[in-house]
Amino acid sequence: MTVTIEPADFGDPALVAFLQAHLDDLAPTAPPTSQHALDLAGLQRPGIRVWTARSTDAAVVGTVALAPVEAGHEELKSMRTDPARRGAGIGATMLRHAIGDARARGVGRISLETGSQPFFAPARALYAKHGFVECPPFGSYLPDPNSTFMTRSLEDQPAR
Repeated sequence: MTVTIEPADFGDPALVAFLQAHLDDLAPTAPPTSQHALDLAGLQRPGIRVWTARSTDAAVVGTVALAPVEAGHEELKSMRTDPARRGAGIGATMLRHAIGDARARGVGRISLETGSQPFFAPARALYAKHGFVECPPFGSYLPDPNSTFMTRSLEDQPAR
């Protein structure tokens, strides 16, 4: 599937609905203390870069964001593909876009937190395919049996 990736327009009702659906999908997967997805206001904080993937019919089919952790280290956030379009390569396209953006800005490492439950197995497989490996909690995260932490150096690894 061909998609266009563009900076997020938080005034777009379709994007707002897509982001809320992301939170709704995650709600039953873990207790609230183990849910780390950013809401609409959180994604609009300074320093967070958010992109939207749109299909040829202009529908929102994916989102991805990068949030600063510390100098040279960013966190992948709000990675979601429309459930009806999973398996079409949208997630991989968005992930490559985020990695390319970070690399172009001199970021040396991207890390992420995702769920440890079976619901998140496809996401963990996608991240592993793109060079992410499991790691200890980073930033302000604490160990949590409901979380899997992954990281990838951008310094010596080509984009996949």
